[in-house]
Amino acid sequence: MKLFRTLLAATAVVSTSVLGTTVAQAAPGADFTGIAALSNCSASLVRYAESVSTDKALVLTNGHCYEGGFLQPGQVLVNKNSTRSITLLKPDSSRAGTIRAEKILFGTMTKTDMIVYQVNETYASIKSRLNVTPLTLAKQGPADGAGMAVVSGYWKRIYTCSVQATIPQLREGDWTWQNSIKYQQPGCETIGGTSGSPVVSTSTGEVIGVNNTGNEDGEQCTVNNPCEVDADGNVTVDQGAAYGQQTWWLYTCLTANRTIDLNKSGCELPKPTRRH
Repeated sequence: MKLFRTLLAATAVVSTSVLGTTVAQAAPGADFTGIAALSNCSASLVRYAESVSTDKALVLTNGHCYEGGFLQPGQVLVNKNSTRSITLLKPDSSRAGTIRAEKILFGTMTKTDMIVYQVNETYASIKSRLNVTPLTLAKQGPADGAGMAVVSGYWKRIYTCSVQATIPQLREGDWTWQNSIKYQQPGCETIGGTSGSPVVSTSTGEVIGVNNTGNEDGEQCTVNNPCEVDADGNVTVDQGAAYGQQTWWLYTCLTANRTIDLNKSGCELPKPTRRH
């Protein structure tokens, strides 16, 4: 897991609408719009497609970036208080300012590897105070071959490549993730500290996943050396391969008032099987 371990492409400027406000920014995945940094990881300011400017803002990172340490298999955090400080970046990667979490809406390292923080101010407040706009979470996973960028706020670095494949099962240490996004190399040789970076579609600008790990030493299924397991149970090791985890499952558990309900019919997010 890429816990502790500046490339800006010159692009044309395009216009995009974020929560009803039209702003100019670089092409998708080519700058640091909506990108955040934590003390140990990367992160991003995100919104649902249905979010409105008066909603409390959300920040996405990895479950293994949790301030309390790695989450155990089967452990799921829901509506857990947090006061974590989060640094937001400007599009040019300079520091825009800080925001503070008020709770963890959802967090796990089971099936996927993500935490969604709710912060103590709205998107409109952040836009007014810091001039930072969020990225939008995609409603479906990426297709093989889709262009993507891993945008790291911790290192202020952008990796660009494409989606190589969706891996049925990825195992690392005690953890198992499903339908992991494997990156086509070269281009996305992510390092420690890039954990929690959004995986951004370079065609739509939407967040299609969250970067979380890579096989560093060629070992099989150990920490920092995930292994791939296919539908027939065959295990493959690809040293140097890097991976992200699905985020679109959040939509399957979303209620009409944009809260997460793990008991909603069709919800794809894991329910807790371990007390915490």
